[in-house]
Amino acid sequence: MRLLLFVSNTIIPLLIFYIVGTGLIQKQNIYEEFIRGAEDGFHTVIKIMPTLIGLMVAVGVLRASGLLDTLSFLLGAAVKQIIPAEIIPVFVIRLFSNSAATGLVLDIFKEHGTDSLLGYTASIMMSSTETVFYTMSLYFMSVKIKKTRWTLPGALLAAVAGAAASIVLAQIILS
Repeated sequence: MRLLLFVSNTIIPLLIFYIVGTGLIQKQNIYEEFIRGAEDGFHTVIKIMPTLIGLMVAVGVLRASGLLDTLSFLLGAAVKQIIPAEIIPVFVIRLFSNSAATGLVLDIFKEHGTDSLLGYTASIMMSSTETVFYTMSLYFMSVKIKKTRWTLPGALLAAVAGAAASIVLAQIILS
């Protein structure tokens, strides 16, 4: 355990020293390269800002409108033998926003506890699924890709697989 803590505490500083050392050995102006990279990053943020704002507004509207509660009720009735109804809003929101899904998971923790089946399922789901629409919109906007082909179906399939795995793994952990 101490080795793991040592590695986790030293890996980032060692990586920084390696990058700076390599730049010095190759006689590059490290500071100018850093500033140029920061400028590029800033320009990228400006380009994707409208997408970020749109996604945040859409998630806020979904949460405030009660659509998630309705969706979880409708889907929960159809799949109540397979998926707990409280997990469905977490899965749906996780596709759009990590922070909103984290808020829902914290609500599950408060109501059912962290060591409950729902708590374990929500925790594992958060680590085994991705913010599909957020990631796709940011990535495709920043590199100007217009045709996404099979990205969305593949990403949604992976998200469903991650959610299913989280349900199975949580049940295994508690048994």
